[in-house]
Amino acid sequence: MKPILIIKTGSTLPLLKKNKGDFEDWMIKGSGLPPASFRVVDVENGGTLPHPSDINGIMITGSHSMVTERLAWSEKTAQWLAEAVIKGIPTLGICYGHQLLAYALGGQVDFNPNGREYGLVEIHLTPAATSDPLLKILPPDPFMFVSHSQTVISLPPGVIHLANSQKDTHQAFSFHGTAWGVQFHPEFDTEIMRAYIQASAQPLIDEGQDPAALSAACFDTPLGDQVLHRFIELAQPAV
Repeated sequence: MKPILIIKTGSTLPLLKKNKGDFEDWMIKGSGLPPASFRVVDVENGGTLPHPSDINGIMITGSHSMVTERLAWSEKTAQWLAEAVIKGIPTLGICYGHQLLAYALGGQVDFNPNGREYGLVEIHLTPAATSDPLLKILPPDPFMFVSHSQTVISLPPGVIHLANSQKDTHQAFSFHGTAWGVQFHPEFDTEIMRAYIQASAQPLIDEGQDPAALSAACFDTPLGDQVLHRFIELAQPAV
């Protein structure tokens, strides 16, 4: 069976990477498939993306870079993504991956005018999400982990808006029923989320937010894994 491609667009915090692995490891763990089912390409460090016909699906990690930096590897990946998604390859972009996918399809990404969004937040699904192949598995108003300062300011043409939150209008979207961007982190757990809150404590305080309260409000939820499992079902129906 063809592998699921994980486009690695960055690495996590050094201590987290040492103790818990990296973005791609968390995504693989949450998917329920063995590591051998995946092919990881580190585009940030010059990895070469395969031909879309050689893969069954695409997952795009988060990153500490910003889409608005227009880094050469990011621009090249966006161009590749646009072509792969048009071909109907099942795709799931997470956080930076969500933003990069939106940008690749003609959307606008920039700093969130509502400030940073960190912690476990309530996600409000749109009516369209109730029939969406990926997000219809979620209950109304699920709680998900988020960690970002940039956002999709305007959605690309032709996509379906699937979710929002108090601080972010575009928490999720779909394109042609085969590609999805989610601003939230289905691969995070409480330990990971709290590490990111701690690492961004001062910027959060500067915005009038309370890092201690954000950390205290975190709890583990199975919903993130359910989203990852569902995407795998859509990318590899025989699994």
